[in-house]
Amino acid sequence: MGELVRDLDFVMDVNITMLPEAVFIDRLENKQQVLTQISKQFAEVYDLDAAEVLDGLEQREALGSTGFGRGAAIPHCRNASVRRPTLVLLKLEQAVDFSAADAVPVSLFFGLVSPENAGATHLHALAAISRFMRDDTMIQALNEASDPEAMFAMLTNQFLRDAA
Repeated sequence: MGELVRDLDFVMDVNITMLPEAVFIDRLENKQQVLTQISKQFAEVYDLDAAEVLDGLEQREALGSTGFGRGAAIPHCRNASVRRPTLVLLKLEQAVDFSAADAVPVSLFFGLVSPENAGATHLHALAAISRFMRDDTMIQALNEASDPEAMFAMLTNQFLRDAA
């Protein structure tokens, strides 16, 4: 993969791989379509096996919703094909029910795939994304963004600022 990889250095020294192409906007109808599309995005952008990612995401969701609250979710799993936490960001044109903790429909999905044996690293990545999602101004800005490029710029600028 010859593209420029943006490594987002988070607080707690968590490195997350994210490419601009991993940010996308879509219109989907339900939780299953969201998980399927996130899996396809991981396959397209990072050359992961979509079926493996989908299986991992579905297994994690079976334990309980990854709906964080405030209209955001962090569907996540582990996979042997990645070397460090890898992220996609999906914004829906219309929020869907994701069984979130606060029962608010979800429009922002931070899909995360971490290495299979990355216990602490995976938890640190989840914590960094969770901290980001507590910033109401940033969540509003992402929801109001008109294109993936603007969303990617906002996301990387926020994470780089937090790491400083």
